Amino acid sequence: MPADVMAADVTAVPRSGLLLRVLPSSMYAGRASVLVERSFLVNRRAWLAIFSGFFEPLFYLLALGVGFGSLVGEVTGPSGEVISYAAFVAPALLASSAMNGAVYDATFNIFFKFKYAKLYDAMLATPLGPVDVAIGEIVWALLRGGIYAVGFLAVMLGMGLIASPWGLLALPAALLVALAFAAVGMAATTFMRSWQDFDLVQLVILPMFLFCTTFYPLSVYPGALQAVVQCLPLYHAVELMRALTTGVVGWGVLVHVAYFAVMSAIGLFYASRRLGKLLLT
Repeated sequence: MPADVMAADVTAVPRSGLLLRVLPSSMYAGRASVLVERSFLVNRRAWLAIFSGFFEPLFYLLALGVGFGSLVGEVTGPSGEVISYAAFVAPALLASSAMNGAVYDATFNIFFKFKYAKLYDAMLATPLGPVDVAIGEIVWALLRGGIYAVGFLAVMLGMGLIASPWGLLALPAALLVALAFAAVGMAATTFMRSWQDFDLVQLVILPMFLFCTTFYPLSVYPGALQAVVQCLPLYHAVELMRALTTGVVGWGVLVHVAYFAVMSAIGLFYASRRLGKLLLT
């Protein structure tokens, strides 16, 4: 074989094969679905762990919405109408369910895969890029949050807590909420150094759950605190779900949707950027 042909072969292998597998030439290979498939296969026998997150908001609904609600009676709804306390609390618990399912999968599970299993190092030794990893993991966390939302919506429907046909849009709205929290949760996970850092996750999630109009309206706060609460993501999720399930749908709903669309884009951008920086450099 001529020397120039042999030289061409030697230089062609690293460029198209080895370097592509060790250091992908692109951040995105269009194969994020492979990660979703892997997550499904790994978790197909752990269905009880996946569905366990559904019961927490259900217990809150039964204990507070039904039990405590029998003492509270009726409350003022989003547009001033009178609704039962259970109908007031249930949409907020739906939003919290979507948030919890997405956040816990996008933080604890991804941290283990990243720091201990070294799964992403192996993935990036293939043509997959950091954006594929970010999208695949975020979509799986979205699906997990969606499972919680579907189950809780079925309970709400059975208890007669959905008062409008607009409530059908609560499911895609819950998926949007789960997507946003999953994206931001994964981006935050790339900054964590040890399991102790996950106390910060609880420090953020628990106050939002308690104070973002989940159990009482925004009007109970002073003006300054109202402005703070209105900046938090769970507030927008609660108000979006509450508007859809009660049928009080106005232009404000688009503000909530835009909030989560921007939140999703920012989370995905920083998650993929951080993964590329940590794993490819």
